[in-house]
Amino acid sequence: MSEIKYTPRLKQQYLKQVVPAMQKQFNYSSGMQVPRLKKICLNQGIGIAVSDRKLGENAVNEMTAIAGQKAVTAKARKDISNFKLRKGVAVGVRVTLRGNNMYEFLDRLISAALPRIRDFKGIDRKGFDGHGNYTLGITEQIIFPEINMDKITKIMGMDITFVTSAVTNEEALALLENFGMPFKKENSND
Repeated sequence: MSEIKYTPRLKQQYLKQVVPAMQKQFNYSSGMQVPRLKKICLNQGIGIAVSDRKLGENAVNEMTAIAGQKAVTAKARKDISNFKLRKGVAVGVRVTLRGNNMYEFLDRLISAALPRIRDFKGIDRKGFDGHGNYTLGITEQIIFPEINMDKITKIMGMDITFVTSAVTNEEALALLENFGMPFKKENSND
């Protein structure tokens, strides 16, 4: 019995459209020079969960549903009395996506989640770190269709970091725009 090979839509788009377009735009001599998406990291702080363990469990379940991959908790490394924090207590939830899971998440983010943001005018261009990585802050996890609105106990935000092999911010911006990320126009006043 032969297995059918599945390739995510955005991975096919990268190979067939993004690579030739960026090779032409930046005058790369080889397709291997074109920057690629290495991984997508999702992070969510759950500082209020120090007092309520149930919120931490809910955050892990929500992040697992959003990412399509098991989320892990980030634990405190040391005691901080001012924050009533003890070593080993969960303070965050994180997931790192690579390969097909990464492309599937990016596709869902662009086509389903970002259009559900209230008063959406595009994402900010200021999230680049100078080394070709981009971080996007989301204020409400309810924009993802995988989240059941009736089971939400607390609305929390998250950071989504796109790690690329690009050397400059311009290359990373071009890569993400070619994938279809809706960045704000440069001359926009907002």
